[in-house]
Amino acid sequence: MCCLWFCKLNINGVRECVQIPPDSVSKSVPGLIRSGMSSWLLCLSGSGEDSLDRLLPHTGTHRRKSATSLSKTEPPLLRTGTRTIYTAGRPPWYDEHGAQSKEAFVIGLCGGSASGKTTVSNKIIEALDVPWVVLLSMDSFYKGLSSEEQVLAANNDYNFDHPGAFDFELLVATLRKLKQGKSVKIPVYDFTTHRRQKDWKNVYGASVIILEGIMAFADKELLQLLDMKIFVDTDSDIRLVRRLRRDITVRGRDIEGVIKQYNKFVKPAFEQYIEPTMRLADIVVPRGGGNMVAIDLIVQHVQSQLEERELSVRALLASVQQTQPLPQTLSVLESTPQVRGLHTIIRNKETSRDEFIFYSKRLMRLLIEHALTFLPSQGCVVQTPQGHQYEGRRYNGSGITGVSILRAGETMEPALRAVCKDVRIGKILIQTNLDSGEPELHYLRLPKDISEDHVILMDSTVSTGAAAMMAVRVLLDHEVQEDKIMLVSLLMAELGVHSVAYAFPKVKIITTAVDKNLDQFFHVTPGIGDFGDRYFGTDSSDTWRDGEDREQLSL
Repeated sequence: MCCLWFCKLNINGVRECVQIPPDSVSKSVPGLIRSGMSSWLLCLSGSGEDSLDRLLPHTGTHRRKSATSLSKTEPPLLRTGTRTIYTAGRPPWYDEHGAQSKEAFVIGLCGGSASGKTTVSNKIIEALDVPWVVLLSMDSFYKGLSSEEQVLAANNDYNFDHPGAFDFELLVATLRKLKQGKSVKIPVYDFTTHRRQKDWKNVYGASVIILEGIMAFADKELLQLLDMKIFVDTDSDIRLVRRLRRDITVRGRDIEGVIKQYNKFVKPAFEQYIEPTMRLADIVVPRGGGNMVAIDLIVQHVQSQLEERELSVRALLASVQQTQPLPQTLSVLESTPQVRGLHTIIRNKETSRDEFIFYSKRLMRLLIEHALTFLPSQGCVVQTPQGHQYEGRRYNGSGITGVSILRAGETMEPALRAVCKDVRIGKILIQTNLDSGEPELHYLRLPKDISEDHVILMDSTVSTGAAAMMAVRVLLDHEVQEDKIMLVSLLMAELGVHSVAYAFPKVKIITTAVDKNLDQFFHVTPGIGDFGDRYFGTDSSDTWRDGEDREQLSL
């Protein structure tokens, strides 16, 4: 148990402090407010003299912060004390057939308001040796309030600690899709206006999902999605102190309203709805984020579960013996004397960088023009300047989007822009894990509403096809239709062609040449060398590593 200190500076600049014993918290604090002491500041007893200088801001002079909502421009990552965890990607979550073979491991964290759930979540993330984590807060799923409810909320008479305040239907649907590796949109709730903001946050798959909230165990469907359930048990006085500090400094509320809401809604809701769900927990964590023993046990269990779900897509693809003829979905640019001559120049190790770039661009332009012939079209009639009719054809689709696999795929963007006016461009960064040899998704930026477009997926070379498969899987997870995806590459190995075609039989594969073999390092032979290094003038010993353009790492 702890005491509370309420402090302020008097007119002479001297700090005055009043100590409130724990059994008088709910009675004494409102009394201070009614007596006009609205500028009293709050801290925990025994927290040291220096902590008194980090108290709540003076409500009369301090500008209130806006709500704790995340903007759409915020990078898809979570920063901890020692590491940066990207929330927009992960290692392969599909098998050699292109189908999802593992779901994300979902941890549910429940506990009273301000019990330290977020702190425990961050401690787990810091201790986990997992590079892909999504932290999902139930606070994002509060229902938007009606006009009448807005009035109640303004007077602190609306119960935000009741199960009915949450949109469980949306939460369950969102978590289910996220667990399945799909792209989802998370509402951004503004705690100042009590409304959802117009722009929602895009979140895309992970190895681990941590859902934290006061009602994390209150819905049966939600419970079924949780692989591990943790209850954070923290002293009620500490929770009150934290809630006061948070709601005043972060959510822009006054101290009187916070105390009123706590006594009327928060405390009764905890006793009625939250505390009884402790029995559903697999692990109860007393004292919250300070209990490192409990956190270490949790981390060990999660790591063991993840080890059981590990995949080796690259090894599976490389071991497959492809004896079938090349698939019908493959289209190879006709090997005219011009195309043959361009290949001769760019395959020649003696070709200078300037010539390599120039003739690669020529070949890219021919490849993109060839790829566009596979877009759907319909007949149309136009009037010529001479007044005659001409029966032609016109693109029959909602839009065209180009997606480049960084970095070498980006070199094909100018050729696409030159022939497709106002084409939208997306980017995917896939890097090879040097320890496991597996492709890993590090970053993606896709245009909005890409699901209805025809997508031209661009990369320079494809060997085993694992990275190309990952890129296709990303597009499918964003609800792009498989038959609207075209994989366009300057050079492909037969194994890569078979791998992509076998996993995604409706994807059109378009290239200028197919080489038959791979060496023991998965280099395409006879090959073209390291396209990225030759194009950008970098050395193979550089620290840059990407998925397809570095052939000794390309998949």
